Amino acid sequence: MPTDLIESRNILVTGGCGFIASHLVNHLVSKYPHYTIVNLDKLDYCASLQNVSASVDAPNYRFVQGDVCSADLVRHVLASERIDTVIHAAAQSHVDNSWGNSLAFTTNNVIGTHMLVEAAKAAGVHRFIHVSTDEVYGSCDDTERRTERSTLDPCNPYAASKAGAEAIVKSYYNSYKFPAIITRGNNVYGPHQYPEKIIPRFISRLLNGLPCELHGTGTNRRHFVHVDDVVTAFDLILHKGEVGEVYNIGSDDEFENIEIARKLVALLKPGCETDTHIEHVVDRPFNDVRYYLSYDKLSRLGWA
Repeated sequence: MPTDLIESRNILVTGGCGFIASHLVNHLVSKYPHYTIVNLDKLDYCASLQNVSASVDAPNYRFVQGDVCSADLVRHVLASERIDTVIHAAAQSHVDNSWGNSLAFTTNNVIGTHMLVEAAKAAGVHRFIHVSTDEVYGSCDDTERRTERSTLDPCNPYAASKAGAEAIVKSYYNSYKFPAIITRGNNVYGPHQYPEKIIPRFISRLLNGLPCELHGTGTNRRHFVHVDDVVTAFDLILHKGEVGEVYNIGSDDEFENIEIARKLVALLKPGCETDTHIEHVVDRPFNDVRYYLSYDKLSRLGWA
């Protein structure tokens, strides 16, 4: 059943110095001064304390450097901070890296999630939001939008690790009535994003006089959602989402990767011949065609 979180809350956000979660931390700290926000992050290569500089002096913000795979640390934080709500955003998330070091993705995304869920169950948390990805659906090379009930068919090691993590979370809901909610989101873009993802990577290369590097033909399609809109989705799910449910966070804004490259060249290299700043490189071992989501369930909660 939907539950409004109207009293004070002690919320643990994992990976809170990363891209999406840092925006969420800053939002929650500012909007809900009666909530305590605890940020647990191991400060991997794609995280930065600068991302949460807006929150660092707030009386309702705490930072703990550590790994969700450390069971003792997680149990200590849950107990000492009296955590009642968890938003689990920490993950290895770059697809290209997952082919070269796939076991690290299993460790961080599957085992780390299992550690956290087990500790959260023992601590008796009231709500656990697990942040997943549209990639668990696999390549949507047809015109059918994937709903929250669609079959999962991951096509790369990263997506497989996220699907595995979801399976752990869902099993705890089914077995123990663990108060879990799962989200699956389209591509996100905006400030603080590490320049391994397509938009900040292309911007960084163009600003440094280098061409945009496109995998294969560049005709793979992606939907994009701005990080501010994603934060409002998490806020709504936190307060109105139903335990046991999955929510897609999607967009109708879809572009071929080559369209994204051309738009950025036009913005950053005005007057230049667009394709002279685009270079085609060897494609991924498998490159999903598109991720086509229905987000009607989230819209019915009031999100746009």
